[in-house]
Amino acid sequence: MTTSVETAKHYIPENLPSHIQHFINGEFVDSVSGKTFDVLDPVSNGNYATAAAGQKEDIDLAVAAAREAFVNGPWPKMKPRERARVLNKIADAVEAQEARLAELETFDTGLPITQAKGQALRAAENFRFFADLIVAQFDDAMKVPGSQINYVNRKPIGVAGLITPWNTPFMLESWKLAPALATGNTVVLKPAEFTPLSASLWAQIFKDAGLPDGVFNLVNGLGEEAGDALVKHPDVPLISFTGETTTGQTIFRNAAANLKGLSMELGGKSPCVVFADADLDAAIDSALFGVFSLNGERCTAGSRILVERAIYDEFCEKYAARAKNIVVGDPHDPKTQVGALVHPEHYNKVASYVEIGKSEGRLLAGGGRPDHLPEGNYIAPTVFADVAPDARIFQEEIFGPVVAITPFENDDEALALANNTKYGLAAYIWTQNLTRAHNFSQNVEAGMVWLNSHNVRDLRTPFGGVKASGLGHEGGYRSIDFYTDQQAVHITLGSVHTPKFGA
Repeated sequence: MTTSVETAKHYIPENLPSHIQHFINGEFVDSVSGKTFDVLDPVSNGNYATAAAGQKEDIDLAVAAAREAFVNGPWPKMKPRERARVLNKIADAVEAQEARLAELETFDTGLPITQAKGQALRAAENFRFFADLIVAQFDDAMKVPGSQINYVNRKPIGVAGLITPWNTPFMLESWKLAPALATGNTVVLKPAEFTPLSASLWAQIFKDAGLPDGVFNLVNGLGEEAGDALVKHPDVPLISFTGETTTGQTIFRNAAANLKGLSMELGGKSPCVVFADADLDAAIDSALFGVFSLNGERCTAGSRILVERAIYDEFCEKYAARAKNIVVGDPHDPKTQVGALVHPEHYNKVASYVEIGKSEGRLLAGGGRPDHLPEGNYIAPTVFADVAPDARIFQEEIFGPVVAITPFENDDEALALANNTKYGLAAYIWTQNLTRAHNFSQNVEAGMVWLNSHNVRDLRTPFGGVKASGLGHEGGYRSIDFYTDQQAVHITLGSVHTPKFGA
């Protein structure tokens, strides 16, 4: 196992690459143009590597390799069990490298090490899940006795373009890679430019597991260059994107010319609604974890907490006290609960919202950089109370350790407040009233709802949002549907009674 060293400033894994390449048709390659970009670590904000900066010509090469592997290669034609064996080997390899993966993910993203470790195991489970699902998959047959039989022939679509974000990148890449490969497609992955390190590990994992050359291709680069070329490429019929809403709108426009299949999981400003009859301690535990875990850089964060007036003051006091005790520090320290934000560009964005919040709410905790961390992208868990529904920190996605708390008087006001944003990804409801729980859940404008729970994911369920939070759903059979064409085949069993035109 790879060992690591600790410097006077911060922990640096050993054997870090100084240059990260593309992976096209089974080979590591640089950009045709030779262009590169710098990769920073979020603790020092120093350049630790360069990465090949993909351009249109690099995407063209990757798509050509993927297209050749799809049309003439063995992968799409393999039996589900054969593909499942490869997927399980991939899962085995991910699990075997858990410590190294977590170490690199923490270094590259600033996620606390204890939270990064769970991401590797979840990535492995995604491959196991879809290995099982494709073996158990069956398709519909419809019969009209003595007349007709109709059945569904499910086929992989072709080259899938996968564009992934910088928060928990390795695990979120697995969400897309596993079903796309399981269903027999070939892929071109464009990982986020802030965090290319862990994505580069997929290439060797796939090669060692026996994935044929050309089935998996990776092109690093900027969204407006490599990502744009992938979205516009005529030989890429599918785009799965996770990221920010305005980028999703651009992808939607650019995919229109070729009528591509789109699955997009976008931004969120999810409500956590706490009624007076809730288990208050459990709700506080969940509401803290739901916005401050993963450094607050999570699409499903419950970043708007709506609290019934009868318990509002008590909730605010207890919540703020706990937020002040959250350990902020070096991401590699097991005691750390909130690490460094991913990049100085993002740090500046979050910090600007903290300043905005000081004029829009009552500051209860945090409010800027922790005193003991003068360098790096650190922001203390920040809590604002008494936030009006039209405030920017109530309406806009901050994507950091910042939360807005707002009171409500009754169920109707709670629902109106919950639905009062352009987003609709997740919602968290805390109440012991069963009737209220179901009615509120069904009326809240969110693609996913958790009752008396934080975000606990079942891989069989659909994942996605409504309104500005997304387009379509993935997860379970929804992923199988997205990555396959369902061809209807009709067979006549009896005499054909066709009108005799021109007879």
